[in-house]
Parts: sequence; C-alpha cells; structure tokens
Amino acid sequence: MGLDIPRLIKLPRKHSFFLFGPRQVGKTTLIEESFDSTKTLSYDLLDHETFLKLSRSNRVLREEVKHRSSKITHVIIDEIQKIPELLDEVHYILEKLENPPYFVLTGSSARKLRQMNANMLGGRAWNYTLYPLSFCEIQSWDKNQFSLLKACEIGTLPVVYLEEERADAIRTLYSYAETYLEQEIKAEALVRNLPAFVDFLKLVASENGLIVNYTNLSADLGVSAITVKDYYQILVDTLIGFYLRPISSSNRKTLAKSPKFYFFDMGVQRALARELDSALIIPSEDFGRVFEHFVIRELIALTKYNERNYEFFFYRTKDKVEVDLIVKTSKEIFAIEIKGTRNIKAKHLSGLRSFAKLYPKAQLVCASLVDNRVKKDDILICPWQELFDILELKK
Repeated sequence: MGLDIPRLIKLPRKHSFFLFGPRQVGKTTLIEESFDSTKTLSYDLLDHETFLKLSRSNRVLREEVKHRSSKITHVIIDEIQKIPELLDEVHYILEKLENPPYFVLTGSSARKLRQMNANMLGGRAWNYTLYPLSFCEIQSWDKNQFSLLKACEIGTLPVVYLEEERADAIRTLYSYAETYLEQEIKAEALVRNLPAFVDFLKLVASENGLIVNYTNLSADLGVSAITVKDYYQILVDTLIGFYLRPISSSNRKTLAKSPKFYFFDMGVQRALARELDSALIIPSEDFGRVFEHFVIRELIALTKYNERNYEFFFYRTKDKVEVDLIVKTSKEIFAIEIKGTRNIKAKHLSGLRSFAKLYPKAQLVCASLVDNRVKKDDILICPWQELFDILELKK
C-alpha cells in the first residue's frame, strides 16, 4: 500500500546524488519507483554476499561498471556507509571512465563516512534527505487517510503509518527501536558503553523538544558531559534526531544558549520513551508537546523538499518566555507559536509579543487546531495546515 504514495522529494535523473535518511523512511522504495530496473546496476550493501564481494576488493565495482551493458545509465549503491572506500572507486569512475553512469548512493548514517574521511565526491554528487511520510504526501495520496492524532501517536514511518492494526504498528515501532540499537550502534561500535547509551536514549526521548541540559544528563547517567554530547552527535549523525538552535540577538544576556533536540519521528520517539501504550488526548499537555514536534518536523522536511534555504530556531528568554519556532527566509522572519488546541488564550500569545519587541518586522503566527483564521492585533491565529502556504512550501 505504501508503494502508491507519491513522495514530494524530486530526485535528479541526470546527475549523481546521495540520498540520506533513517532506516524505513522509504529510500529503497523511492529509488525502485524512480529508476527503471532494466537500466540500473544495483548493489545492496545490506546483502551479505554483496557486502563481502565489494569489501574484499573495491576494484570489483570499477570492473563491473566498466563492462556493464550499454543500456545501463545508473548505478545504485544502497547503504554506502557500510563500505566508505567505495566512494574512491565512484570518484575514479566518474572522472576516468568514458561515458560514466550516474550514481545513486543511499545511506542511513553520515557518521561513518565522516569518521573514515570518506570521499564525498566534491560536488559531483548532490545531497538529498528523505523523511518519514509528510502530511502533504498522505493528503495527496488519499485525503481520507491522514489522521493528525494517528501521526502524533505512532509517527509516519510508511511501514508503521500504513499498518491497519494499531497493535501491529506498535510492535513494529518497538522492534525498530531495538533494531536501531543493534544495527546502527552495536554493530558499528559507535559507543563503548552500550548500557549507558540505552539509558541515554530513553532519557532523551522522554525530554524530546526540551532544552538540552548536558550537565543534568551527565549526572543521571554517570558519564561525562563530553560523552553526553557525543551521544547526541551520534543521534544527529545517524539521522535519528536534529537540533533546533536558539535564535541570537544583540541582547544575548536575555536569551537561551542551549539547543533543543527532536527525534526524526514522533512514533520512534514515543517508542524509545515507552509511551506508546498511552493514548494521546486532544487537547492535553502531552498532545501539545507531540503536536509541536510534528509541525516542526513537517516544516523542516518540506523546506528540504522544496530546496528552500530557510533557517529554523526557537526563542526563549531567561524568564522562560518562549516561541516554539522561528523561521528565517531570505525576505522575512516568521515567529510561530504551535498550540494543540482550538481555544487560544492571551497567555498563549505572550511569547510572540515578546519576540516582536526584538524583531518588530517579524510575521507573528499562532498555528493551532482552529478551523478558520482570525487576527488578534498583529498576530495571525490559523489552522496549522495553512503554515505550508504562509511559508510557500506547497508544491
């Protein structure tokens, strides 16, 4: 069923590229649907025999590409981080072979590539990122299939969101969390103290969307603050999460300095935090927190798909006055408060009014569950779906 959902990302047909994304977001399915199998030469490095063949001799790739059929236009290598040295061969093929193919290189981790000082092809391959299913993708596929509550409760990994039985979706998410630990962390020896990292994952998942406090986590886990920072970096490098930085201003004494951290998917976060058995209630504090996560992830994904150079921040003063999301475009600044309720009160808008004092030209928006837009002074209160139009992110 997931094969029928059109993805918004637009991959090039006549240029080599990297396609990064966490496991199970649909990279392989997207590639299979985008390129004619009769015109591709494919290598899946998760396949044991393929891995052994290419790891024993990287030169095999060069020889097989060199002697490929004349109709082969693309070479696909899945999970390129498994053998980073192959990128040297890819570079050679692109530079030295006559009429070289285009390369499609997928990966779920940039960490190993960076640690191995891998050849990232110096602009010969463009970079793309694939995220879990977005609201816009599900809506364009079937307007009746999108459920905000479902997306917040179990996330939007294709294999999870499209599962008909909630119990099976939850089993898949718990299995995903365990598989991640096994394949991405343990198998690649990214940490020495795996039990401490497991505890770290649960703590960070429980604090998703909160300001990072390395010192407190260090004390809770019994490891150094430097180790905690490295654990966070592992999550970023393996595309399991991302930082949202605080916006800076000339009045730096009044603003937060530490980032927030969000997981790439709401369901994976809730699985790691062992929250999947608790149903979300609209409205509630728990739903509001996950809804904020959902909206931010949606906007970041659509920004990438639309190839917009937007910058994302949050705003928080020392007095804990906050705006959930600040979006800087080339033309203006948007301050966006995200509320999982229909009942917008004056206290919900205090952060936007505070931000306006520092940035009087900013566009002030409260994205919520209201049915229709309304303006209160300079603040636009609107349905959250309208954010995509406001930020010009609808294809």
